[in-house]
Amino acid sequence: MDLHNCTVCPRRCGADRYKAPGRCGSDAVMRIARIAPHMWEEPCLSGTQGAGTVFFTGCSLRCVYCQNHDISRGDIRGRGYSPRELADELLRLRDKGVHNIDFVTPTHFVPLIMDTLDLCRSELGIPVVYNSSGYERTETVEALRGYIDIYLPDVKYFSPQLSKELSAAEDYFSYAYAAVKAMTLQVGRPVFDKDGIMQKGVIVRHMILPSHRRDSEEVLRHLAEMKDDILLSLMRQYTPFYKAAEHHGLDRKLSTYEYEKVLAAAQDIGFDGFMQERSSATSAFTPDFS
Repeated sequence: MDLHNCTVCPRRCGADRYKAPGRCGSDAVMRIARIAPHMWEEPCLSGTQGAGTVFFTGCSLRCVYCQNHDISRGDIRGRGYSPRELADELLRLRDKGVHNIDFVTPTHFVPLIMDTLDLCRSELGIPVVYNSSGYERTETVEALRGYIDIYLPDVKYFSPQLSKELSAAEDYFSYAYAAVKAMTLQVGRPVFDKDGIMQKGVIVRHMILPSHRRDSEEVLRHLAEMKDDILLSLMRQYTPFYKAAEHHGLDRKLSTYEYEKVLAAAQDIGFDGFMQERSSATSAFTPDFS
């Protein structure tokens, strides 16, 4: 993977990111909005001490409802870090007692993240989490073999029309499905320590969108063949942020009826995992990046 001719994500824009940003909006310097313990990941990741989150700025998707739009598309561009500087920050997080290192929206910085982990992986002693949009090339997932212990991908949509409209990625599901499959083959089924903290495995997140519950049901139906290899995190935290109001049906929160229908589908299939409470649909669960 070469940032001089970037093909890290499915956009494969070919940008020389040492000269100009790629489609992700990022150049060849890792820019980070927040490095801190975070208590609002899944319970097996946050535990009692928090996940050691690293929120990268920029993103390879174009989600019109982005819950972190301030850093993915907004004015907050983040501070630049070299691999050595970030490696030192990861060790500081470890020393605070976090349960893991949680790279959030990392895809477009994968080569630099690998350089960072080369400097500190042997010293970390805690799992490394890859927390992504799910829009991944299997080649990138394979390159991360030995670097990542826990994969935490979204699978946002099944419909190509919907993913094109809402994320400018008509090919989203084909890439996300193949990526999740590759992740499960790489790290295996979920493994926990004696305190219930995850050490290895895959958690697939799906955030239900208002007016699109049937697409959510299709996502679950297609993930069913992997239900014994993954945990499902079914999310109801959708809040109409960013440009959501410009799109039909996205200008409101999820209804209880919509959530319960998708939850019932997940239960009928037999997924194990996590189901969010209604109170999560608020900006209080979005970190303050200011």
